Amino acid sequence: MKKKWLTMLLAASMVASMGTSVAFAEEETEGPSAVTTVGPDEGTHFELWSFVDLHNNFYANMVNEWNEANPDKQVQITFSTYPYGEMHNKLMMSLQAGSGAPDICDIEIGQFPNYIGDDCPLYPLTDAMAPYADTMVEARMNVYSKADGTRIGVPTHVGAFVMYWNAAIFEEYGLDYKSVKTWDDYTALGEQLKEASNGEVFLTSVDTGGVDWMSLAMAEYGEDWTGGPDGEPNVQLDSVQKMLTMQQEWLNNGIAMISTDGHTDTDGCRATILDGKIASFPKAMWYMSRFKDYMPDEAGKWDITTCPVFEDGQKCSFGAGGTGTVVTNQCENPELAAEWLTWAKCSEAGQRHIWNDLGFDVCNTAFWSDEEFAYDESNIYNTYFRVKPYEVLNQLAEADAIGTVYTTTISPTINDYMCTTALNEILEDGRDVAEVLQEAQDVVDMEM
Repeated sequence: MKKKWLTMLLAASMVASMGTSVAFAEEETEGPSAVTTVGPDEGTHFELWSFVDLHNNFYANMVNEWNEANPDKQVQITFSTYPYGEMHNKLMMSLQAGSGAPDICDIEIGQFPNYIGDDCPLYPLTDAMAPYADTMVEARMNVYSKADGTRIGVPTHVGAFVMYWNAAIFEEYGLDYKSVKTWDDYTALGEQLKEASNGEVFLTSVDTGGVDWMSLAMAEYGEDWTGGPDGEPNVQLDSVQKMLTMQQEWLNNGIAMISTDGHTDTDGCRATILDGKIASFPKAMWYMSRFKDYMPDEAGKWDITTCPVFEDGQKCSFGAGGTGTVVTNQCENPELAAEWLTWAKCSEAGQRHIWNDLGFDVCNTAFWSDEEFAYDESNIYNTYFRVKPYEVLNQLAEADAIGTVYTTTISPTINDYMCTTALNEILEDGRDVAEVLQEAQDVVDMEM
């Protein structure tokens, strides 16, 4: 048991050094940056940890609304916000020690594989999720579940992958982006844009510091380089090779550029987007907040559609990133904690706050077609873009087009090697895709 927990702790440290956690690395300090208690003293008391202040603000609102609606089941929660790495390591060590863990905790998706083993230290949430299960996005539920299907985390958002288009650029050059259905169509549009703009505007940028494009390709083919909960990892998948080969061709033909600073969600790449150098790119729906926060003057210029596919009928999206919230095995009243948590994140009240306050695409599909919920123009995202975001989400739902790409214990090894070595060698240096992926597989096999 101790050996396993030590391995998990090391894995947590690895994940903390990469991916979504990079944004939090510079905030590393000791102790919580904020501690707030909400709710009456006579309520059942819980401790909740998060690594995002806005998440705790959301939870605080949900405590007040819960207490107003449930006078017989009052709760009081103390919220602590820690830096990303410190919180996840502190959680791991507290669970290992058998004391000191919070009752409820956010766990970033990259950390989640550390908790899904047979001796999982988290309270099962399947029963508490039951009232909402039929309308929750299955792909999002699966990534916060054990291999046997037991739910152990409640998702925050879908993070549905979509295509963002600078519609103003395509209109300027008289080009039709809305007819794009396949990657062949997309490539042809890139050639047209190159000619029309004299090579001054790129169709897209490809990432050397992130693996989202690979995840999209895997979702389209129903593949997963981690092997999922029970399989063997394999980075030499046809989907991955097809995507990387296509991106190499785009670069060679001058219709794409390397993403500034490695990927789209950086200050450098957002500046490139603002300069009109990139006409489109795929990214999760949570990227809408980047437009609002960093590119407010771009309102009205951008459109959102589903992503192109390699073959007709494929899934065209997956859930990217995310935070699952858990109840630990050290909670003295886990039934009430689970009931409050699932209500806070899955009920209509919670979904409204997640959409209106946090700007996330919600996981409960029951509200995707609700006119007042999804299309209210008091929500900035319904007026910023040329389409209301839930129109796109409903297209994905109707086509059952959101695939599942897992994060497992091998994910840190795969992601680290791809982002530090393989993608640079393929996209920057032009090395043979198959050769580089064989080298990546050798690294994965050694780690396994």
